[in-house]
Amino acid sequence: MGSVDELMAIVRSLRAEGGCPWDRAQTPASLRPMLVEEVYEVLEAIDAGDDRAMREEMGDLLFTIALLAQMRAEAEAFTLEDAAATVCEKMVRRHPHVFAGADYTGLPGWEAIKAAERAERSDGTPPSALDGVPAALPALIQAQRIGKKAASTGFDWPSIDGARAKLDEELAELDEALDGAQISRVEEELGDVLFSVVNVARHAGVSAEDCLRAATRKFARRFRRLEDAVRAEGGDAAALDGEALEARWQALKGGD
Repeated sequence: MGSVDELMAIVRSLRAEGGCPWDRAQTPASLRPMLVEEVYEVLEAIDAGDDRAMREEMGDLLFTIALLAQMRAEAEAFTLEDAAATVCEKMVRRHPHVFAGADYTGLPGWEAIKAAERAERSDGTPPSALDGVPAALPALIQAQRIGKKAASTGFDWPSIDGARAKLDEELAELDEALDGAQISRVEEELGDVLFSVVNVARHAGVSAEDCLRAATRKFARRFRRLEDAVRAEGGDAAALDGEALEARWQALKGGD
């Protein structure tokens, strides 16, 4: 028995009569938070460059997927084998230059191939260039994907200059909203600012999600160093006023 077959056998035992009460109580909906958490733990291992952690976290993610597949098998919807067969067929279809001897330079783009697939399986709803972006994606990733898909139709600035000017425009509107102190207006304009920042990132060829994660890690690293420095002097960062904290912060910035 291969390891994947053994995993499915374990999952079936956990879900069977007399199995684990927790596993038996789960539903696809209840697994959503666990699935998201496992994906992010894999991402954390990738960011750390830790192969051992990556192997373990990918195993945890695979278990969650296997558990989800078993639930659908019990409902006679599909099996893990069916899901694997579906993605195999899709990957072969989307890579004719690898599996069918097609000329790569003459092929339609990846998005064009996916658009053709969506048209073929249309349920009567008019297709949109924005189809295929999951609503549950993290907001920054979703915004960047939406912007990229809209740009594929020609709805975009010709260069990053237009995206950058739009950001200035949205920042000015945010300032107006802040002056008015209307929370709903502030929320709307702040959202527009964030979307504009994502478009600048897209034009720059970088991931807004990765940029924010890196900035957050840098902030956390510096703040912990600030706390350690104050603690080493017998103090408490929480007891310092804003001016003192800012002075410490500026002194630490050069250490990165």
